[in-house]
Amino acid sequence: MSRPRKFSALKDPPYRQIAREWEVAPATATKALATLRQEGLVEAEPRVGTVVAAARTARRRAVPEPDRELTRDRIVRAAVALADAEGLAALSMRGVAARLGVAAMSPYRYVTSKDDLVLLMADAVYGELAYPSAVDAPEGWRARLELGAYTLWALHRRHPWLAHISSLGRPLMLPNLMVHAEWALSALDGHGLGAETLMNLHVLVYAHVQGLAVHLEREAQAEAATGLSEDDWMDRQTPALEALASSGAFPTFAKVTGALADGYDLNLDALFELGLTAMLDGLARVVEDPARG
Repeated sequence: MSRPRKFSALKDPPYRQIAREWEVAPATATKALATLRQEGLVEAEPRVGTVVAAARTARRRAVPEPDRELTRDRIVRAAVALADAEGLAALSMRGVAARLGVAAMSPYRYVTSKDDLVLLMADAVYGELAYPSAVDAPEGWRARLELGAYTLWALHRRHPWLAHISSLGRPLMLPNLMVHAEWALSALDGHGLGAETLMNLHVLVYAHVQGLAVHLEREAQAEAATGLSEDDWMDRQTPALEALASSGAFPTFAKVTGALADGYDLNLDALFELGLTAMLDGLARVVEDPARG
């Protein structure tokens, strides 16, 4: 069986190769790739990117498989793999059908809409990591809350699209997401805090995870739209940055950036750890002094 042919170097995204070879805008190349995915001519390979479908795969997709082999679970797993590899913007019911090698309308027999599919995807991935039993759980509210935050961060790291599907004001009522909420609330419960304070502290920790995780996919979207990597974009900002630093209006900014000999490397994992530590230090004043809550 022939293996799928990959677009060349993984460091050079396929849309950029297409844009360069055909002298079109990166956004145009991105749309072209989306069309190719829907037609089953290319496919998203998790942690690799877009690959050209092998001839055998393409022929199989030209003649849809019997729908009896299709299940809701298969549809959800295919959709998660597609979103992981290409981003949530690339997700479509037609694209999932093409990935599964079935007729375009077949998934609708199991999932009523794309919105419903996204909810099923979210519930599935929130259930990928579990917490230890009461016997094996770490001692102390801080260790338990820290474990919950790192677990959520790991899930968002694994599935960057996850941070984009809901806002804090409109939380998703999903059983597997509730597992994470239950873990956080139970870690804080029993310290004399009021119900509203308990909820506020839980939301603050979740917001820290989501607030940073949203940039995991946003950077990929920006690169796809502009054709510039993060480093390329920053290089183009150098004249403006130097002008601001030398203007004399921002002396502290100039001092700090001047001290960064190799520039500033934005590391989301490091920011997550630093922010979580600072947040837990602050929460300790509330949790350990119930009068504050």
